[in-house]
Amino acid sequence: MHPIARPTWISTFALLLGFATVQSAAASPLTVAPLTRISDPSPFAACTIGGSQPPPPGETLYPNAEEEPWVSVNPTNANNLIAVWQQDRWSNGGAHGLAAGVTHNGGSTWSHTFAHFSECAGGNAANGGDYERSSDPWVTFAPNGDAYQISLSFDANTARNGVLVSKSTNGGDTWSEPISLIRDSGGRDSSFAFNDKESITADPTNSKFAYAVWDRFTSPSGSSLASIEGLIHSRSFREPVFFSRTTDGGATWEAARDIYDRSEFNGTIGNQIVVLPNGDLLDVFDEFFVHDNSNDQRGESISVIRSTDKGVTWDSRSTVIAASLERGAFDPDTGRPIRAEGGIPDIAVDRTSRKIYAVWQDTRFSGVDEVALSMSSDGGVTWSAPIKLNQTPRNPNPADEQAFVPQVQVAADGSVAVTYYDFRFNDPSPGVPTDAWIVRCASDCGNPASWHDEARLSPASFDIEQAPAARGPFGFFLGDYEGLTSVGNTFITVFVQVNNGSPTNRTDVFETRVAP
Repeated sequence: MHPIARPTWISTFALLLGFATVQSAAASPLTVAPLTRISDPSPFAACTIGGSQPPPPGETLYPNAEEEPWVSVNPTNANNLIAVWQQDRWSNGGAHGLAAGVTHNGGSTWSHTFAHFSECAGGNAANGGDYERSSDPWVTFAPNGDAYQISLSFDANTARNGVLVSKSTNGGDTWSEPISLIRDSGGRDSSFAFNDKESITADPTNSKFAYAVWDRFTSPSGSSLASIEGLIHSRSFREPVFFSRTTDGGATWEAARDIYDRSEFNGTIGNQIVVLPNGDLLDVFDEFFVHDNSNDQRGESISVIRSTDKGVTWDSRSTVIAASLERGAFDPDTGRPIRAEGGIPDIAVDRTSRKIYAVWQDTRFSGVDEVALSMSSDGGVTWSAPIKLNQTPRNPNPADEQAFVPQVQVAADGSVAVTYYDFRFNDPSPGVPTDAWIVRCASDCGNPASWHDEARLSPASFDIEQAPAARGPFGFFLGDYEGLTSVGNTFITVFVQVNNGSPTNRTDVFETRVAP
């Protein structure tokens, strides 16, 4: 909490149909169900694989720590949801494995499974999951009820890394052996390639199609994760968008290929595909140009590219939604980084009105990261000017106004919700109290005045300074994204909270439902 100001760079409780009304400073009509913890003690507790040899300074394993969840609901059975997350996070990247929480009764109970994406999770040379760590979990349901889970799997001790997909035909209870979409193993004397921030989207209009997308960092020098951290100092690099799809319901996947690569010293991160009502695909990402190039574009932006033929061809030049002006979240007391740097946009589409919504972290409103939203009413051709969404009160210490890791979702009635974390309850005592929030718009969602229904998701603040560290001993980490979906007009969010005072079980994944 803040002893000095730093430079810029539950009041009502009621019961209604099983929901608890949780309000922020202003009255809110939203009802928030009590939290359900959906993560269990680690299934990988006995695993000793994954440590670097020799361990670099600051490498720490956080057993029982869960991070970075995603969630999807079965369109054939709204009581069946799957959430996935990193299990047993390492401070310098990845986890022992990816765990899945599965419910078939609308969240009353949750069971736990996992795909063979790493050696701790049963991966081996025979099934293709023989990697020391896995990361970046994502899950999606096809319209016939099949589920796909994807992983970034890699070694801590070699340059091997790949993107793996596994399928479930029983709602997440069991998973197929993984299929490798790409596998890289560049050595110290060869070019380096690392795949990152993959996501997977089942086509809601056709169960035969699903789309995987990620960025692939390549450099002629370097053979470790450190090469990514120092990419700007590399002799040369590029970070194009890679893509693979299945057209036969996951039986086979097409060879991974480059679908967007503008230039040397150009990159993307945070790729995510959404399928529009007319069948077009939009891939949203954060795009950056380190130097001027032949396209006369420079700097960083939230952008999209389109495919009108189910991913066969894509735009050669992106449509810019807005400049990306994130600074990255930081501890408001000490200035220490938080692993929420921005650059990971989220996107959602209203399948009735055809409006598209994109959110990301941005400093344009106050000089610190807050939540920006832009909307398109013409299929992503043009986008509205960004508006500020988070309801975090203005504070004498601007660092306490930060809001980070936003997600967006559209409900059946066209209402839109966005979730995020913030520090509004920070005070001078030790620690940094952190809370999760949801804000909802019923209509006219391009108007900032329409975003006034806010509710607190965390029953009590948690101290982010007790979260696992990421990137060595530096940034506190909850995830580069959290999970948000909807059933009917109810929003379902899956997010990480810190267990204060529990160093052997620092975080858990929680689920709750929010209804108007």
